[in-house]
Amino acid sequence: MVDWDETCDTLVVGSGGGGVCGAYTAAREGLEVILIEATDKFGGTTSLSGGGGSWFPCNPVSQRAGSDDTIESALAYYHSVVGDASPRALQDAYVRGGAPLIEYLESDEWLTFVSLPWPDYFGSDPNARLDGLRHIMPAPLPASEVGDLHQVIRGPLDTERLGAPLPDTLIGGRALIGRFLSAMAKYPHASMQLNTELVELVVEDNRVTGAIVERDGVRSAIAVRRGVLLAAGGFERNQVLREKYGVPGAAQDSMGPRGNLGKALQAAVDVGADTDLMDQAWWSPGLTHPDGRSAFALGVTAGIFVNNAGERFVNESAPYDILGRQVIELVNTDTMTLPFWLVYDNRSGENPPVQATNVSFSASDEYRRAGLWHTADSLEELADLIGVPAAALAATVARYNTHVRDGEDADYGRGEEVYDRSFSNDEKPLVPIAEGPFHAAAFGLSDLGTKGGLRTDTAGRVINVAGSAIDGLHATGNTMAAPSGRVYPGGGNPIGTSMLFAHLAAKNMAEGMRE
Repeated sequence: MVDWDETCDTLVVGSGGGGVCGAYTAAREGLEVILIEATDKFGGTTSLSGGGGSWFPCNPVSQRAGSDDTIESALAYYHSVVGDASPRALQDAYVRGGAPLIEYLESDEWLTFVSLPWPDYFGSDPNARLDGLRHIMPAPLPASEVGDLHQVIRGPLDTERLGAPLPDTLIGGRALIGRFLSAMAKYPHASMQLNTELVELVVEDNRVTGAIVERDGVRSAIAVRRGVLLAAGGFERNQVLREKYGVPGAAQDSMGPRGNLGKALQAAVDVGADTDLMDQAWWSPGLTHPDGRSAFALGVTAGIFVNNAGERFVNESAPYDILGRQVIELVNTDTMTLPFWLVYDNRSGENPPVQATNVSFSASDEYRRAGLWHTADSLEELADLIGVPAAALAATVARYNTHVRDGEDADYGRGEEVYDRSFSNDEKPLVPIAEGPFHAAAFGLSDLGTKGGLRTDTAGRVINVAGSAIDGLHATGNTMAAPSGRVYPGGGNPIGTSMLFAHLAAKNMAEGMRE
């Protein structure tokens, strides 16, 4: 027996894109909802996203932008690249559900989206969309329109890590969170609590009937009439769980916020929930910064990555998750050790030719003092500084320069796919390494969060180890096992998945109330 302190229809745990979308949907559908966030800021990993994009084929925003895409083509693409790593029903629910979700959201004046063309990440697939019109983002939002909420929305990254002042406009993931929180504020039966952590789920008569939470060190019990939605992100910042489940990389190098420790996931496992894909994450190369953390970086438009043998090993301009997985494969087979190095010449100065660092560059002297950036008058001298064989590095650069002269990367196909050219004005990012002095910057492995988690059905209901839905328990986002399996089909998949299954879960709970 539990002495309940509060009662609501729906308790939402976590305030990233999925949490706020689920809470908003629940409130709009007439449910009394409480949203709790374990940290002192709303937004989770979503709020740290520069674009805040969602991958939703055939959505109204893309159709207004002129897309002639079809759901059949999008399904064929998704099925092809994901394969059987996740249930086909989940894949279908995601691909088909995005467009109706955006139509639902756009009827609210707060929830405005714009087209941000971003090509699919497996561009050689015959059903890939190379015009990028499966991808949308929230419209920017002046901070003045969200009032005091601006101070309690997480991010941006430069504020989090470098102490930069809050900008006057919310963009990307912060705009998405700001829009949802503002839209929720008009519903008196929706409330939001910071610094409130899920401790455990309460099960009575084989149903989740509530939760024990802790706020500022004080525990309380919240009863639920319709259910609990777990939208608390992954466990990427928990090194113990990373090691337990064999997730490559280090907790300190993840882009997830410090509160993503997997406690909601563990609470569900403790009541019998099943899991899948627990060794998976959304990976990327990480530019290593003076604080010792390697941060998600994309848009390498010049230079080459070399391993500790001084050899090139990858298409440097490929989609970031593909790059991260290639690094992991080489490390796991003892072919490479970390760090690896971006080698480039001086034509654009000493800063690495990385167009989206996500965490801004610090002063170059800080990188040099930390041993992360090196400069030399010759490639042989540079090789000595970064600890690779001089002859191998010189030969690697010479071969690459031959590819540049030929206009074709015969080794790794750099620039052949549309995504490769996303940051170079649709030109192949093949730039010679010839103008000294020569530079090298250290890279490690980063991630956008883990993507393994609770098994769910198409309504977001959590599945137990016996294969049945757990009554009263739902999950979404990185707390659920990703429908995309072991791949990253296109930009906006993490946030899109989180929003869509939160919405479906809230609708499911609302339908149950009306029955």
